[in-house]
Amino acid sequence: MKRIAVFCGSRDGYEPNYIEQAKKLGNIIAEEGIELVYGGAVVGLMGAVAEGALENDGKVIGIIPEKLKSIEVMNNQITQLHVVNNMHERKAMMAELSNAFIALPGGAGTMEEWFEAFTWAQIGYHNKPCALLNTNGYYTPLLELFDHMIEHGFADPHYKDFIIMEHDPQTLIEKIINT
Repeated sequence: MKRIAVFCGSRDGYEPNYIEQAKKLGNIIAEEGIELVYGGAVVGLMGAVAEGALENDGKVIGIIPEKLKSIEVMNNQITQLHVVNNMHERKAMMAELSNAFIALPGGAGTMEEWFEAFTWAQIGYHNKPCALLNTNGYYTPLLELFDHMIEHGFADPHYKDFIIMEHDPQTLIEKIINT
């Protein structure tokens, strides 16, 4: 496992645990000698996961669209920073560089990025692990939605098996590495 892409919010969230767990995940990724690929910002959970990796002398690759450089405040302290033209280029580069994908809590952008990677796994474009860090039960309703889609015949039950979900960052990384 060379690199893991982390999709996450550009906000802190209301619970301090969101920031703590993001930072802890970055720490663990670096401890394992894995490079972090993320959205390139210094704010919110994005900034926390990068900070956690950098504190442990990890390599951090940020990919930020030109339009978001000032909105999300790009992180100039990371190992590499790529400025791309748009979100499509960001996602394509993150997918190309990464061997696995993790979503931390976030909003619509986080969901959209993770779901694209997850969908690509479903249709066989890649076989990279897709994981959710379920801090404070954030993604529990999403798994309930998957059950609802399966119950109504809009998703095959085995697709849910593609999702690695854990509350603890260490356990999540171990499962990804052992997948």
